[in-house]
Amino acid sequence: MLFNSIEFLIFFPIVLIIYYIIPDRIKYLWLLAASYYFYMCWNAKYALLLLTSTAITYISGLLIEKIKQSDYISRKKESMKKWVVAGSFILNLGILFYFKYFNFAVNTLSSILAKFSIELNIPEFDIILPVGISFFTFQALSYTMDVYRDEIYAEKNFFRYALFVSFFPQLVAGPIERSKNLLKQLAVPKKFNFEEARDGFMIMLWGYFLKLVLADRIAVFVDTVYGDYKSYTGCYLIVATMLFAVQIYCDFAGYSTIAVGAAKFLGIQLMENFDAPYISVSVAEFWRRWHISLTSWFKDYLYIPLGGSRKGKARKYLNKLIVFLVSGLWHGASFSFVVWGGLNGLYQIIGEVLMPLRNRAVSILHLNRDSFGHKFASIVGTFILVDFSWIFFRADRLKEALAIIKSMYTVRNPWILFDGSLYTCGLDEKNFRFMLVAIAILIGVDICKRHGIVIRKVILGQDYWFRWVFIALSIAFLLTFGIWGPNYNGANFIYFQF
Repeated sequence: MLFNSIEFLIFFPIVLIIYYIIPDRIKYLWLLAASYYFYMCWNAKYALLLLTSTAITYISGLLIEKIKQSDYISRKKESMKKWVVAGSFILNLGILFYFKYFNFAVNTLSSILAKFSIELNIPEFDIILPVGISFFTFQALSYTMDVYRDEIYAEKNFFRYALFVSFFPQLVAGPIERSKNLLKQLAVPKKFNFEEARDGFMIMLWGYFLKLVLADRIAVFVDTVYGDYKSYTGCYLIVATMLFAVQIYCDFAGYSTIAVGAAKFLGIQLMENFDAPYISVSVAEFWRRWHISLTSWFKDYLYIPLGGSRKGKARKYLNKLIVFLVSGLWHGASFSFVVWGGLNGLYQIIGEVLMPLRNRAVSILHLNRDSFGHKFASIVGTFILVDFSWIFFRADRLKEALAIIKSMYTVRNPWILFDGSLYTCGLDEKNFRFMLVAIAILIGVDICKRHGIVIRKVILGQDYWFRWVFIALSIAFLLTFGIWGPNYNGANFIYFQF
């Protein structure tokens, strides 16, 4: 069930109405039932995987809590807790590995052994990747770690914990929530709050704008060019790659924004997952603002346990590279994703290594880092680096990514930017120009956000009639200019494949 489908637009109001009229003591059970129904709309049998991950981490939390309260000596307690955490991680990551990485691992091993004339006879299974498995696995594992670190107490109520893992607004594509935020909120029944519901509705409208008006419109152009990259060469690929940077931002941020808005209807505050990432002056800042929930997950549960920055510069750089290589693999079982992750790690390492040299150059040249010119140049430079890495993310295979890069830098056809050729790549002139206007709106909203101006709050601060006219016009705008499929069902979200 997609957020941008007629099914969800029927499902969500029903969930809301029933939630607010039933007794408080069973509200969380209703949300749990709704969440499992939501997930089972994709493939009912994979709800067993969700339940299995939930049961493993729930039992792990109880075992860790029991060990803490035991009479064992401290050293033995710590050892036993670590074994429980290890078991939880091995079981959960084992399930994730089978469904997401097994065939990739077998094919990679077979290719390596074939170079030594060794044949590996392991069958390749026809495995369907369960939607959202990477997201709910990481969310469940964070609970185990939080209990182990004494950041929360283990949840005794299995059904309430199951709701934490399966809460439908953010179940399949994040944000990846933490137990100390979401679990505590789910423990308190909510009363209907008109202001929160109105705010949630406005947030959802912006999410739908990002997805339906921008992401799905840009996808038509990008898919056309990347789908036939041997024909669309040079500047076609440069434009498509720049647009893909906007597409994936609008697609993923669109989902996260709709999730935040939907949760707010239910009185739940989810974490913000994107904070105007393309208005960043460095790649490091970009990653503090992009997919914040995953970045912070890797920082807390991988980077810091590896030693973080506490064991010298060389170790810090190695830890960063490991985190981004793992992040690449988290996104997909392909070497192109590994290269994408590795590039973003190297960008930051090189940036830190060159920082003293940059500081010296700024001092010698008397540059003002707070000036508009310096910030603008830094933002453009950061975008170019990040956008280059997106080639590996978007291409189906590493070989294709390299061919695309070669074409971009060897085929020179700048005239296609001016002679109307771009209007032959899936979008006609009207839609292409409309897309550019919508991108300008996005940039304007993000710039305002970086300056502390939240457009939604500005609108809600206006007169009653203005607010409702704006909302009515926004709905009409989405229905008119959104990219819809048959029966007003939209396209899938990119991050559903992860």
